[in-house]
Amino acid sequence: MGIGVVQVVVTLLIILLLVKPAGSYLVQVFDRRPTGLDRVFGGPERLLYRLMGVREEESMGWKQYAAAVLISNAVMLTLMYLVLRLQRFLPLNPDGIENMPAAQAFNTAVSFMTNTNWQSYTGENALSYLSQLLAVTFPMFTSAATGFAVAIAFIRGLVGRRDDLGNFYVDLVRSITRIFLPLSFVVALFLVFQGVPQTLAGAVNATTLEGAQQTITRGLVASLESIKHIGTNGGGWFGTNAAHPFENPTALSNLVHIVCMMLLPTALVYAFGLMVNNRKQGWAIFGAMGFLFLVMLTTVFVSEYRGVPALDAAGLQGNMEGKEVRFGIPESALFTAVTTAATTGAVNNMHESLTPLGGLVSLAQMMLNNVFGGKGVGLLNGLLYVIIAVFICGLMVGRTPEFLGKKIEGKEIKLACIALLIHPLIILAPSALALMRPEAVASISNGGTHGLTEVLYAFASGAANNGSAFAGLNANTDFYNIAIGIVMLLGRYVSMIAMLAIAGSLALKRVVPVTTGTLRTHTPLFAGILVMMIVVVGALTFFPALALGPIAEHLAMVH
Repeated sequence: MGIGVVQVVVTLLIILLLVKPAGSYLVQVFDRRPTGLDRVFGGPERLLYRLMGVREEESMGWKQYAAAVLISNAVMLTLMYLVLRLQRFLPLNPDGIENMPAAQAFNTAVSFMTNTNWQSYTGENALSYLSQLLAVTFPMFTSAATGFAVAIAFIRGLVGRRDDLGNFYVDLVRSITRIFLPLSFVVALFLVFQGVPQTLAGAVNATTLEGAQQTITRGLVASLESIKHIGTNGGGWFGTNAAHPFENPTALSNLVHIVCMMLLPTALVYAFGLMVNNRKQGWAIFGAMGFLFLVMLTTVFVSEYRGVPALDAAGLQGNMEGKEVRFGIPESALFTAVTTAATTGAVNNMHESLTPLGGLVSLAQMMLNNVFGGKGVGLLNGLLYVIIAVFICGLMVGRTPEFLGKKIEGKEIKLACIALLIHPLIILAPSALALMRPEAVASISNGGTHGLTEVLYAFASGAANNGSAFAGLNANTDFYNIAIGIVMLLGRYVSMIAMLAIAGSLALKRVVPVTTGTLRTHTPLFAGILVMMIVVVGALTFFPALALGPIAEHLAMVH
């Protein structure tokens, strides 16, 4: 266990060391400050703007910004759906893979457009190379950039003096050209060095040591893996995801996967402090998120090392079920905590095989949806709770609440409540509906509390735009494909629109001078209040469901 602790600590230290330089670079990109990449990408960016008919200096109000997000995403979603439905007739299909069924194509297109990357199929057997490129890898760039753009627009609303949130298309392009493409290129090269395939040559036949014939699937895996983690997308070329040796062959590649998942979500919180000209505010929010993450990580780490009574009775130490031997318990526990904290959804172990408390951690982080979260969206959800916390603190002292000098009034709170309540609604209501429908219950492979957790996990993963699977649930049915697809859409866009509306409202407000009665939101005290607010709201909305699922399963095992 001691060596495992060292592995985890070293990984977290690497992430912390990258927070400030990465965050500073993000500010340079979105504030249009000169960078070393101006000469490289300036020309291609201007060409793209001309092709799209975008005027680079034209600004958008929140309604224009939200419309641009929805229209561009809808167009890309339609094109992705058509590619999946027609892949049999399109090029780059050397294995002759058939067209994807309608409900599954809807689910897959929505999944990758919303940065969820939930997969109800096995990638190497269900998608052609063209589909992997256009309907999977391509939206990994655009969905990640969309989340970034919306988060930056919200920050501009906080510090702005008029309804000017920037230009969505410019933010989208700069995110891709100056952040995701360079990072993904470097990471992809490193993964190829580690043994991850990157080829269009197709599958090969090989003879095993026992003399049997085996078909080995290959593809453009390294390029997908790099943006999958850099953009906190998730998914995978192969059905077994980051547990497959072609996606994650070595302990070093596993380290890179983890660092890439946390790099931009953590850096964006620091960049927030720089952009609002209040570094202490950024660190306060970072501290609150970091505390929650460490609690979750400690829980799954200790729980997996302790195992369960049945393993103890068999003379086994720790829970190695569903884990790769080359990663072991510490790297599997860390990967589990990181992938659900950063809403990436990649897995290097079977989450269904986690101990009940380990599975609870995965569920809880997706339900809270703000323990750093995915790029852009995690910060937005964190700021949503900041607004709620400021409002409640203001009520307690009888003073109009303020955040960064802007008054938080009825309109902002109503919009915040919409964004806050949609998340539990689209998790709990569809889960209840699934448990009432015989065809949906038939997809559950385990009975009792574990089966309930399977269903709850599937909808929590979709609502949080995480995409990881608990497994054990046959989600490739018309009911689950359509239901989870709708949940992914609502989980992505309702909160985005509400937060953009809040940004537009705050941008029009004048800055209130700081007085002795102003609530300081950059202090450790407020960070503690924020943590309590997140925990209390999360417990009030989700504890009953968790009590019937992983908590009940844990108590049954103990007693």
